[in-house]
Amino acid sequence: GQRELGIAQMVYDTIIKCDIDVRDRLYRRILLSGGTTFIPGLTNRLHKEMIALAPQAAKIRIIAESERQYAVWLGGSILSSLSSFQKMWITKQDYNEFGPSIVHRKSM
Repeated sequence: GQRELGIAQMVYDTIIKCDIDVRDRLYRRILLSGGTTFIPGLTNRLHKEMIALAPQAAKIRIIAESERQYAVWLGGSILSSLSSFQKMWITKQDYNEFGPSIVHRKSM
């Protein structure tokens, strides 16, 4: 099979690509979502691996809510109900006219 990065390495790589001023906050807010995050031992292993990867001064916090299998659906549901979100919808006509750059135009 293919060799891929583990979850901890992907989380770490994502955090270090962010502005240095927000990294500490990101280390303290690693949020697990989806049904596969219920794999036994995943939360503890991720915490341990993040401690090994992150700077020594970083405080690592893994947030694993009991209803996390629904987190993405709930977030999308809330987002789509906001009146401010309606202007962000991208139609096929928008995409055909502007291409992928429409995502940046509509999300600003």
